[in-house]
Amino acid sequence: MKVLVVGGGGREHALVWKIAKSPLVKEVIAAPGNAGIAGQARCEPISADDLNALVEFSVNEAVDLVVVGPEAPLVSGLADRLTKKGIRVFGPSAAAAKLEGSKAFAKDFMQRHNIPTASYMVHDALDAALYDVEHRRRACVVKADGLAAGKGVFLCRNSYEARDVLRGMMEERQFGAAGQKVIIEDWLEGEEVSVLAICDGERFVTLIPAQDHKAAYEGDTGPNTGGMGAYAPAPLITPEIEHHIVQGVIKPTLQGMAQDGTPFRGILYAGLMFCDDKPYVLEYNVRFGDPECQPMMAMMDEDIVPLLVAAADGKLEQPAVKWLPGAALCVVLACEGYPGPYEKGMRIEGLDAAEAKSDVVVFHAGTKLDSSRLVTSGGRVLGVTARGSTLVDAARLAYGAANEIHWKGMRMRRDIGHRAL
Repeated sequence: MKVLVVGGGGREHALVWKIAKSPLVKEVIAAPGNAGIAGQARCEPISADDLNALVEFSVNEAVDLVVVGPEAPLVSGLADRLTKKGIRVFGPSAAAAKLEGSKAFAKDFMQRHNIPTASYMVHDALDAALYDVEHRRRACVVKADGLAAGKGVFLCRNSYEARDVLRGMMEERQFGAAGQKVIIEDWLEGEEVSVLAICDGERFVTLIPAQDHKAAYEGDTGPNTGGMGAYAPAPLITPEIEHHIVQGVIKPTLQGMAQDGTPFRGILYAGLMFCDDKPYVLEYNVRFGDPECQPMMAMMDEDIVPLLVAAADGKLEQPAVKWLPGAALCVVLACEGYPGPYEKGMRIEGLDAAEAKSDVVVFHAGTKLDSSRLVTSGGRVLGVTARGSTLVDAARLAYGAANEIHWKGMRMRRDIGHRAL
């Protein structure tokens, strides 16, 4: 098989790394890829948002399977266009991808199908949104309706913070069109966890539960980011709790999408908050999480390609996925200033020493080659991932490798996995 992976971040590197191990695959191509992916796949300089070029390339290259990493091309309809050309694709249609593309759509969907989520209001006028937060008199969460690269969610402790966020979104257009409609919802207290399922429109298999760390700084403080680290499995999710999530969230979501005429094929990602031992859906994603994908791929003990093909073909019959023993943990190395403005082009050193360590793989996210030198090209640069016999062991290995790497302004959270350690 010839497989095309769309995207160029850490998630896509992890997928390329796993897919390339499959005996069914003769070639892996990435568009656009990155400096790390180039060591395992042919990289083509096609943007993940250039749908015309991606479709044309897939047809001309006779690609057997397209795996779409980022959410934006899915929301824009890449899967629909590939399917019309007879190209097998792992990823939902544009109509199904609205679960992530519009938080208002997702909240209304959950309410309609009795899927537990926080109480909410949707606003497309600033005055009404300001009135809402003024009269709540308690902490709330403000979310941009559209795609905001994982940075459009704000935890507001009082109405003053909420007002500032709303003005930034709706008046100053901080997130462009994505923030012109907002969701204001109750602040839920508890533990977050991510549960993902590979779906074929009707059937599904769940993946190992993972826990992300969205806040920029230690102790879960600071602004939200795309993710500063993750680990799997998450001890919070016992078999009993997983059964509850499957019956109360995953299954009714798939059934609801089918009933609404938009069957879901691809990865269904449920971001959950546990309050009083009950899971509430914070958000849906329609693709692998980043950085959750990295420890998940490190823990998977079977060929992923047959799973992706079966889901894309609507023929998923496998009852469960096999996982390695122990745990895996990913530490994201980021640039100073991220998730705000940051410098690019910093030379990365120490990568060879990190990759030489056993049970460690370094997934590239924001990297590129500049005159044969590896330099930074994004806010999140590398995801140092290790697998150990326990989570403590995985953390020790990951941080030991991460400490070998350095560039000007490099930073990382030193407490990934703290909730379970």
